[in-house]
Amino acid sequence: MSKVQTGLQYSAEHEWITAESPATIGVSQVAADALGEVVYVELPAVGTAVTAGGVCGEIESTKSVSEIYSPVAGEVVEVNQAVVDDPALVNSDPYGAAWLFKVAVTEFGPLLSAEQYAADNGAEL
Repeated sequence: MSKVQTGLQYSAEHEWITAESPATIGVSQVAADALGEVVYVELPAVGTAVTAGGVCGEIESTKSVSEIYSPVAGEVVEVNQAVVDDPALVNSDPYGAAWLFKVAVTEFGPLLSAEQYAADNGAEL
């Protein structure tokens, strides 16, 4: 069963986000488990404006390609080059080393608590 980390908020599209600004964004273990072995990650460039709910990158696994959605609006201020160089981090450490990018937030989109996200996705805290 997939784990959901408490202390984070989640989008319905399976991204997690920290509450501060700049907010750190990644994909949940629920998403990583569903994807299978991640082999490629494309992230937005620093300076890119992102829109809450808008597509801003993609993750490719041996099974499928999935879009990354930004849970917030704002400007990308940092990207995690380590996860681009080693996409398998998404599978091994989705809440740590595999964070994807950071955004200077101007607006938050609709978010779920860890408890709501876990309940909606059959995961455990």
